[in-house]
Amino acid sequence: MTAQIILASASPRRKQLLDQIGVAYSVYAVDIDESVRLGELPLAYVQRMAAEKSAACVARLGHHLPILAADTTVVLGDVIMGKPNDKDDALCMLRQLSGATHQVYTAISLRGAEHSQTVSITDVTFKTLTEHELERYWHSGEPLDKAGSYAIQGLAAVFVESIKGSFSGVVGLPLFETGQLLIKQGIQF
Repeated sequence: MTAQIILASASPRRKQLLDQIGVAYSVYAVDIDESVRLGELPLAYVQRMAAEKSAACVARLGHHLPILAADTTVVLGDVIMGKPNDKDDALCMLRQLSGATHQVYTAISLRGAEHSQTVSITDVTFKTLTEHELERYWHSGEPLDKAGSYAIQGLAAVFVESIKGSFSGVVGLPLFETGQLLIKQGIQF
């Protein structure tokens, strides 16, 4: 199948989600500085990250196909929880999420004939986690490369007491919003 878009991400989860809705794509992952700027709020941060990823891909490849990029972050209050640096960092994040409601922000940037962007914000409530659960989860290896140190589609699913919003957005690519952007730019799937 001929690619309809370029996915500016190496995320296996984003690939699976595009496969789920039948969008043909090729992958061109970009590596950008994902540091949070001083005073930057979560919404501005995820929007900037998605836009910078798609712009970096355009700068390298040009505009021969629309370019889709996304960024996902976990937010507790106004604290951005990115990917953990190590075990201590991961367990610290998970302890903060334990028994609390947090938000998952996923921004999508689509560059084609025009630049379109949208954001999905989902509320996720975790049950209270025990130290044993935290240790066991860390040793699964799953928290290593995940925003907020967890994967809702994986073993951490049993931590989730409730969700209000987009499940696929928490995984890394909100499908409703992605579909709307693709349709707006004339991409049929």
